[in-house]
Amino acid sequence: MLDTLTEILNANKTYVESFGEKGKLNSPPQKQMAILTCMDARLDPAKFAGFSEGDVHVIRNAGGRASDDAIRSLVISHKMLGTKFWFVIQHTKCGMQGATNDGIAQLLEESLETIQIDENSALNEKRDSGSAEGYKVDWLPIDNLEESVKNDVFRIRNHPLVSDTISIYGLIYDVESGCLKQVDGAISMAK
Repeated sequence: MLDTLTEILNANKTYVESFGEKGKLNSPPQKQMAILTCMDARLDPAKFAGFSEGDVHVIRNAGGRASDDAIRSLVISHKMLGTKFWFVIQHTKCGMQGATNDGIAQLLEESLETIQIDENSALNEKRDSGSAEGYKVDWLPIDNLEESVKNDVFRIRNHPLVSDTISIYGLIYDVESGCLKQVDGAISMAK
């Protein structure tokens, strides 16, 4: 653990050396945009969408789903910081694809430790550390990627705290090519 902390602190020292005028950036995003996307480490929204620090808000969670907390952040992004354009960006080969609520809950009931995955299988070491609390959570798994994006755009648009002055766009990021694809039927323009 100490090596990881040291690595981060050393990287920060390098970052600080070129920090420059970034301390003068305003809190509201310059482009008046917010992106809801997955926490997957292969995704770097600033790079794949051409943004810099200070341009957009990025809200991340497992699957890039329109959870209650993601919508809370989007509403704050609009109400308090002026965003007018929201993007729901999910991606190919997401770990939430093919997962189920019961499947995740069962893994947690068996053990709270990380599963071991290789190209052929997954091993969940059964220990005394499991918990049945996972059955109380909607893990927001993804059955069909395009339908998931459409459903999340629809859920956001129809939320009672979301202004109709916001345009919402649904896209899919391809982790193998880096390409963003617009999802048909996943656009809700401002009125």
